[in-house]
Amino acid sequence: MLEHIPQWLGAALKNMRAGADALTIAQPGLGQGATIDLSSPAFANEARLPPRFTADGEGVSPPLVWGAVPEGTAMLALLVEDADAPTPSPLVHAIVWGLPAQAGRLAEGAIAADDTGTAEGGDVGRNSYLGEGWLPPDPPTGHGEHRYVFQLFALDGGVSDPGKTPGRAALIAAMAGHVLGAGLLIGTYSRGEEAAAGPVAGSTLGALRPI
Repeated sequence: MLEHIPQWLGAALKNMRAGADALTIAQPGLGQGATIDLSSPAFANEARLPPRFTADGEGVSPPLVWGAVPEGTAMLALLVEDADAPTPSPLVHAIVWGLPAQAGRLAEGAIAADDTGTAEGGDVGRNSYLGEGWLPPDPPTGHGEHRYVFQLFALDGGVSDPGKTPGRAALIAAMAGHVLGAGLLIGTYSRGEEAAAGPVAGSTLGALRPI
């Protein structure tokens, strides 16, 4: 995984990043919608992720909570991407499809392999390593700060079925034109440099949101 890239190579790749414009939430055609208040009791928006949620710790998914969703929401979908991965597209760290509209939260460690998913907790999709569940952040040493972007989408009743254990492409295709609202939460992480504390308030970053 990326933590095995030597520090000299990580530093050399510092300017190679997927970019915020490539995030799913920034893609045209998803639909117009309201803002959902998405946050975590474990870290503030744009603040550093605790190591327990990364490849340097237990590697479990962080807890998430969110506020009211738009009227007419039939289900929710969660997608977590690394906007600063040294790859052409953001690295997918988690997908959860079909969360109940009234769920309101995901517990710590809830994003885990479930084979086909459950009606109660949604279907956990494939990350960029083709595994099912949470891919713990593991940025290359010396590459600088990475932004791990948690994106929660409220979807209407006409949304398509992306199939079991969906990947990013299937998720985007299914959601196109059916997004009623979205929430955004950013956690940061880096290796081989001083960690910044980050801001302590706010749960959206408007520059990344087209809806």
